[in-house]
Amino acid sequence: MPSLYVEIEINAPKQRVWQILIQKDQWLHWNTFLFDREPALPFELGKEVVLCMQRVRGEEETEFEPVVTLVQPAVCLKWVSAIPGFRHEYIFELQEIGVNRTKYIHRENFSGFLTRVFLPFLRDDEKKGMERMAKELKRYAELF
Repeated sequence: MPSLYVEIEINAPKQRVWQILIQKDQWLHWNTFLFDREPALPFELGKEVVLCMQRVRGEEETEFEPVVTLVQPAVCLKWVSAIPGFRHEYIFELQEIGVNRTKYIHRENFSGFLTRVFLPFLRDDEKKGMERMAKELKRYAELF
């Protein structure tokens, strides 16, 4: 299964990083990769959320409505976005790596017969967006 992977160490407690990550209505203060389109819809297991992504700053945004598949507080958040023939799973993990230190992991898995069609066009920009989000999360979490 094709996938993308980004990790970064954040000098902040895991609980703080988690709160920043799940408060999608606050993303506009730090996140230039993912945007919240429905602040009233929290991350709840089995529920849809309305999000938007901007892989490259200044380029067109892509709106999508993934279904939340896992909410494990201060540990893991997953959602899946799918169209016929293409499934895109987003995984955000937090690992405590020391006192007030957290490893943030963002992984995306792709599956379906259309993966070979879409992925070549998405891979580089998607990875850059993931890296940008990780750096922005780190910067924001370390401010407090």
